[in-house]
Amino acid sequence: MTASLLVPPALAQAIPIPRPAPKARDVAPVAKLLDTVEPEVTGTTQPPDPIIPDRRRNVPANIFATFSADQKAAAARVSAYLSSLRTLAGNFVQVGPDGSRSTGEFYIQKPGKVRFEYDPPSPIAMISDGSSLVVRDTKLATQDIYPLSQTPLRYLLSDRIDLMKDTNVVSVTSDDLYISVTIEEKQALIGTSRLMLMVGAKDGKLKQWTVTDPQGYDTTVAIYNLNTTAKLDPALFKIDYTRYPTSNN
Repeated sequence: MTASLLVPPALAQAIPIPRPAPKARDVAPVAKLLDTVEPEVTGTTQPPDPIIPDRRRNVPANIFATFSADQKAAAARVSAYLSSLRTLAGNFVQVGPDGSRSTGEFYIQKPGKVRFEYDPPSPIAMISDGSSLVVRDTKLATQDIYPLSQTPLRYLLSDRIDLMKDTNVVSVTSDDLYISVTIEEKQALIGTSRLMLMVGAKDGKLKQWTVTDPQGYDTTVAIYNLNTTAKLDPALFKIDYTRYPTSNN
């Protein structure tokens, strides 16, 4: 389920999770935030109810699609917001293709760095160091490595982005609550995937995104309790690429 947030498993390279060295007694864990800053409240500090896209929706894929001045202005507003972000930390609620829900915390340091930590009982954590993204499963003791350039997350992690120029936008809609921009990407060996970004129509801040994989399955992530001023510990985004031997070797 979690991998559908990224790219098909065929692009992953699995290696055993590195075994950490024993920790000395009375040594405090590395802090996630290097300072204490009051979080920026973006509507609510309570877990939101993700808006699940209609599974019957059919967004036409047309690279020659034309957009009205209002649609272009809405996309430009989303682009400006994403480009203005340097750091972002908060909580998330994820709804998988089967309707199952999971929660956790996330940390973004642009460009390219992100960490998603899922709450128990999920054994999953996702980490990007700016070039690769790993999906760690502590229960299976494996981590799958993906090129960040092949994942939809790269749009959220780009230093600067102009959605209309840098991506293939196939839909821009807006109402009293949300501006929604849908990006489509075609890859010869994988198929067609989509990313729908939703920001608040009033505050212009990111509320959720939905990734549609080439098989048509949706994974939706809604975020809340956001902090855009926190100083994040660089250790959050470190990946150990060492190929540790398995018990079968």
